[in-house]
Amino acid sequence: MQFAMSQFDSNKDYYGVLGVDKDASQPEIERQYKREASKHHPDRGGSEERMKSLNEAYGVLKDKSLRTSYDATRRRPAAARHGFTPVTTPAAQEIGVLGHCLSAWLCLTAGAFLLLLVRFQWMMFLWPLAVLAVLVLGFGVMLARSAMIAVNNSLPPTNRFKRHTKIQEVAFWAVIVSGGYGLYVIMTL
Repeated sequence: MQFAMSQFDSNKDYYGVLGVDKDASQPEIERQYKREASKHHPDRGGSEERMKSLNEAYGVLKDKSLRTSYDATRRRPAAARHGFTPVTTPAAQEIGVLGHCLSAWLCLTAGAFLLLLVRFQWMMFLWPLAVLAVLVLGFGVMLARSAMIAVNNSLPPTNRFKRHTKIQEVAFWAVIVSGGYGLYVIMTL
């Protein structure tokens, strides 16, 4: 066991070096290693240090026993490995893709409802409510962009849509601008 422990550094993120998820299968790890190695090989103009780190990461993750040892040491915090357990509260959990999408939808719906309520109930003296509605809509747009990024990050690295972030950004802002223009047209009726 001591021999296996000396073959990897538990402070390094080998999954991040290869660009795979922590629950990636062996064929996915091998495929991603070959892809990264072809990009960063020194004979193709890549960095020798980057190639060494790719080889080190692949060497640990391809061997099942080394990988389980590496995962076991990575799960324990550094303080717990040295016999000290800090007394703190655990970090907040990630809300997930559904949480991002739901919060964005709620903000956009509430902002549009408030804006249309002020406009069509002829309560123009409640202009601070209209300002609040615009701010809630702006916050909803930021949450919607965050939801788009969360959906993109939840895709596996091999998904073809994950590579086209510029197209996603353009489509997102096109939907936002056209939705804003549609809301403007409804408001001016």
